[in-house]
Amino acid sequence: MKIVVSKIRTWTWATSGLLIAVGVLAMAISWMQFGAPLKPGLDFAGGTRLQFERDCTQAQVCDTPIDLAVVRQVLTEQGLGSSSIQILGAEQQGLSIRSVPLEPEIRNRLQSNLESELGAFDPAQTQIDTVGPTLGRQLLIAGMLALLVSFLGIIIYLSVRFQTDYAVLAIVALLHDVLVTAGVFALLGLVQGVEIDSLFVVALLTIVGFSVNDTVVIYDRVRENLKTHGDAGISEVVDIAVNQTLGRSINTTLTTILPLLAIFVLGGETLKYFALALIIGFVAGAYSSIFVASTLLAWWRERQMPALKTAVSYGEDSDLLE
Repeated sequence: MKIVVSKIRTWTWATSGLLIAVGVLAMAISWMQFGAPLKPGLDFAGGTRLQFERDCTQAQVCDTPIDLAVVRQVLTEQGLGSSSIQILGAEQQGLSIRSVPLEPEIRNRLQSNLESELGAFDPAQTQIDTVGPTLGRQLLIAGMLALLVSFLGIIIYLSVRFQTDYAVLAIVALLHDVLVTAGVFALLGLVQGVEIDSLFVVALLTIVGFSVNDTVVIYDRVRENLKTHGDAGISEVVDIAVNQTLGRSINTTLTTILPLLAIFVLGGETLKYFALALIIGFVAGAYSSIFVASTLLAWWRERQMPALKTAVSYGEDSDLLE
């Protein structure tokens, strides 16, 4: 399979622009609702999260799904009516509650009241986590700092290995991947109440590493082809490089996504959205390496060095695409 990315770059850039615009709009709406571009989870916002699951080994406990209205009533009676509630599991026998920080005796009383209304909970499935707001802010700042440091390291590395314009354009492609992933999770936060935690920051850092590796491979091939096809224009050289690395990019992405799909489908709630973030980011990373980073390089070099503009039409010298 051979593609001519330089001829379709207007469409690929428009697609990326549309995805990013929708994501930025979702983040703006999220900011108005949650005070953050993405709905913050316990790790960042602070508070107490309680997760329970009914003990279905006991008779009649799991005959009906958990009633959200009943849970809300119990919380309201304890002055916790503003808490976030989520019913878990395909059979709706699990329950997740996020509230302000709760003292142990209040948590115990809440659990007792819920059990009296919903039936006994399985102790092995009960999870209670508490994070203070100060620690939550520290975790968020540390995560953002790690992301910025990774960008700086990539700029330095690519500037040394290639040239500064390669590094800057690679960062543009990485920002594309981060914004697409964040935009999807902003939408999920608005529609399904999906929250982000420290694992989401880990996923973004992993996406950055995966994507820049793919981009470096293409850029390295572009640099080699500029030596061997010096009489061709930069757009043709980029097309050749993309086609030479296309199989590798697709195979690497697919083989990486397959186990992530297994984690997303079969894994637990903790890793489900971590895997989803990686899937979205890896797909966006493969797309940006092929259709964004490479075409941006060709466009930039055409503007900066007119001597490298296409000298031979594709129809007249098809050998260059072999």
